[in-house]
Amino acid sequence: MEGGVAYEQGLNLKATELTLGLPGTGETEGQGGVRNNNKRPMPTSETNEEESQALKAADRGRAQIVGWPPIRSYRKNSLQEKKMYVKVSMDGAPYLRKIDLKVYRGYPELLKALEAMFKFAAGVYSEREGYKGSEYVPTYEDKDGDWMLVGDVPWDMFMSSCKRLRIMKGSEARGLGCGV
Repeated sequence: MEGGVAYEQGLNLKATELTLGLPGTGETEGQGGVRNNNKRPMPTSETNEEESQALKAADRGRAQIVGWPPIRSYRKNSLQEKKMYVKVSMDGAPYLRKIDLKVYRGYPELLKALEAMFKFAAGVYSEREGYKGSEYVPTYEDKDGDWMLVGDVPWDMFMSSCKRLRIMKGSEARGLGCGV
């Protein structure tokens, strides 16, 4: 009898015996402290090529479980590319839209999208005359709360300062541009 438990020949009762010790150790610290890891062994030069290929295929199958390991929301938000949604309104239109400014590479693409969205013609912008000859004028509100014409500042500055867009009637936008 060992430790009050009778072991019979042929039965492996040692595997189910409760012992005191740290989790993952096969025996108690006093009996050698041998660790029993349930992990796969690292492929060594002694393992054949087929076994290492099978281990790699198994690793690829469960490479990354979605949502694991858990990441705090502030870290997740900092890793993702920020979207720059701004509200777009048009005088006389009963609805607002939201657009992502990061989608567009410059003013021409933005103006084409706005013209298609609200069915208006903005005309051609010039630094001297603004949007001369068009019924509607695209404007934006910057961080300071000032309304400016779309196209007055370089694209990167516009992207960083635009809070919202408004397509005004040309008569209301007289004081915003040079010749509007």
